[in-house]
Amino acid sequence: MAYLIDTSILVRLANSADAFHPLAAHAVLALHESGEVLHVTAQNLIEFRNVATRPVALNGLGLSPPDAEAKAAGFESVFPLLAETPDVFPAWKAVVHTLAVVGKQVHDARLVAVCHVHEVTHLLTFNGSHFARFGSFGPGLTVVDPVAV
Repeated sequence: MAYLIDTSILVRLANSADAFHPLAAHAVLALHESGEVLHVTAQNLIEFRNVATRPVALNGLGLSPPDAEAKAAGFESVFPLLAETPDVFPAWKAVVHTLAVVGKQVHDARLVAVCHVHEVTHLLTFNGSHFARFGSFGPGLTVVDPVAV
């Protein structure tokens, strides 16, 4: 199986002081050791930089740009990047149109579209409720909470 690692996982992996860091690290390691392929997208890395460079007082990690870039480069070296192909946009349009997706969830719908295009069947996330409505759309997507790994 192929997994997409959500930004919520990357943020916890980058912050060893986060209460969910051990859970995120355990889930990623357990999946890797069981032979699963874990991916990221450009969007995940863009979202990660947003959170990583945002001040702690504004629910960010407060990292400097060079530190955020180093963390992102580490993720890129470990998790294969799913390509931004021309098929992603039409797949995204189908998701948002069919499910009437609005607001911030358009970003989650884009991750789902990337999964569909690349035949990624699972999404590892702490934000399962954000993705629950997408699970049965198209070829489907299994949303996995790190607690379940």
